[in-house]
Amino acid sequence: MITLTNAAASKVGELISAEGEDGLALRVAVRPGGCSGFSYEMFFDTDRSDDDIANDYEGVSVVVDSQSAMLLEGATLDYKDGLQDAGFSIDNPNAQRTCGCGQSFS
Repeated sequence: MITLTNAAASKVGELISAEGEDGLALRVAVRPGGCSGFSYEMFFDTDRSDDDIANDYEGVSVVVDSQSAMLLEGATLDYKDGLQDAGFSIDNPNAQRTCGCGQSFS
């Protein structure tokens, strides 16, 4: 299961608050595709499946389906707000190869 840094949890919490909808969670998934074989997908979601795995980080609920959880084991979601490398990034120890955009891996 992916973990969130304090900075990522804070930013995701801000974004969820701005949505103004109860029960939103950050869903993180791995999908086939991208230039390296798999790509990351993140979006806000209220739906839950029986096989979903959920964890809370500083009041932010993060949901991952069981298939994606295997590929995200030990991964960390971080957020940086600077002139360079601004935005969310995933550090995934399971990725043997990543592409230049950082959004896909194999």
